[in-house]
Amino acid sequence: MRTKSHALVMLRRNSKHITRNPTSVFNAVLMPIIILLMFVYMFGDAFDVGVDYIDYVTPGLLLLAVCYGLSGAAVAVNSDMTKGIINRFKVMDVSRGAVLTGHVIASLVTNLVAIAALIGVALLLGFDPSASLLDWLGVVGMVVLLGFAAGWLTVALGLAAKSPETAGMAAVPLVMLPFFSSAIVPAEMMGQGLRQFAEYQPFTPIIETMRGLLEGAPDSGDAIVAVAWCVGIALVGYVWSLSTFQKRA
Repeated sequence: MRTKSHALVMLRRNSKHITRNPTSVFNAVLMPIIILLMFVYMFGDAFDVGVDYIDYVTPGLLLLAVCYGLSGAAVAVNSDMTKGIINRFKVMDVSRGAVLTGHVIASLVTNLVAIAALIGVALLLGFDPSASLLDWLGVVGMVVLLGFAAGWLTVALGLAAKSPETAGMAAVPLVMLPFFSSAIVPAEMMGQGLRQFAEYQPFTPIIETMRGLLEGAPDSGDAIVAVAWCVGIALVGYVWSLSTFQKRA
């Protein structure tokens, strides 16, 4: 109960920091919308994906929306560590787990806001999902699971970095990885080497799971692989975060 109440306090604190930082809000919420508009209106006619491009690209951009808010979370975690805020919390007898959990939950809440905004804009552009209520619940569950996993990995990267600037750069590979998946075009349309990388990297089965759910025809094979990747990433991030926190705090 103590850790839970402390985590809520940390969540409120981190949420205030996010809303007061225009760059974080832009990267997390507005940037995915700009990318959606760019791909649909500038490049959409260049890709023959068998369906309306807005229907194909939206599931991939949902994952991209999760990733775009990660650099801000990594910087916030690192700033707390390098500026002595963590030591101040220790003097105040704040639960150590609550400090990290607060950052993860704040990142997850930001992701959900970004996802809601992106879906709203996509619907205005003609996005026409065939998902049932159960399928939509599956999409939300997948987003939450991915956001939770990516949040812990981001916290670990932020704690391991030597400075806030380095922390921001450490999250860049996570932001770029969706572009080398099936988010923008099918993997089979890519060249040799890149196609195999896209097929076997973690984000592709996650995207294909969300794509199947939104089409009303989820693939259980993709879903199992996607959940396994998310659980694995979450465990690595969690263990890495606690280990680094104990060494540096």
